[in-house]
Amino acid sequence: MYFAALLARTEDGWEASDTELDDVETLSDLTDLAREASVDEDTVLVFIEQEDAWFGVVRVDGEDDPRIFVSDATAAARSSYGEILLTDELLGREPGAEDTIAALEELVGLDDPEDGDPDTTPDNNNDDTDDNDNDDDGFDADADAVPAGPLGDTRILADLGLPEAELLMLRTDAMVEIADALGAAEVLETVR
Repeated sequence: MYFAALLARTEDGWEASDTELDDVETLSDLTDLAREASVDEDTVLVFIEQEDAWFGVVRVDGEDDPRIFVSDATAAARSSYGEILLTDELLGREPGAEDTIAALEELVGLDDPEDGDPDTTPDNNNDDTDDNDNDDDGFDADADAVPAGPLGDTRILADLGLPEAELLMLRTDAMVEIADALGAAEVLETVR
């Protein structure tokens, strides 16, 4: 079960609204949604939480690039909403690296139509002396693996009252604890 909410900072404190992520397919969509909720281009926080699995925070300050923190990247990678947050940049990949990896995997598996000998294709190679053929061609099959544990900007909420060390210790009911540290617990409760 997922819960998503927006917290927008105003002159009078925080305003909360729950949000549907059905139409959100990319980080850009999520950022646009946050900017629409912004008052005078002030800070907007987007919280996404999958019960007892992971949570993510996206911070949008005016026209600045969004800042992202994910509590458990491996768990988030198994979620369609988590995949939105796990951008190539956040994962330390070159943009489009996933497409390049998929294309390379496809090329490695293709049969040579002129060869005609199925025993020499990578899929049917019975030579057990080299179990990892990919090491020699510079392609690492684990290059697209998502690191375990927290990922992103661990200081994303430090200036708002939640130090890095405390953010990293949060596991369950993270949104409640974050909202409490920000002084926004009551407004978040109205949309929860």
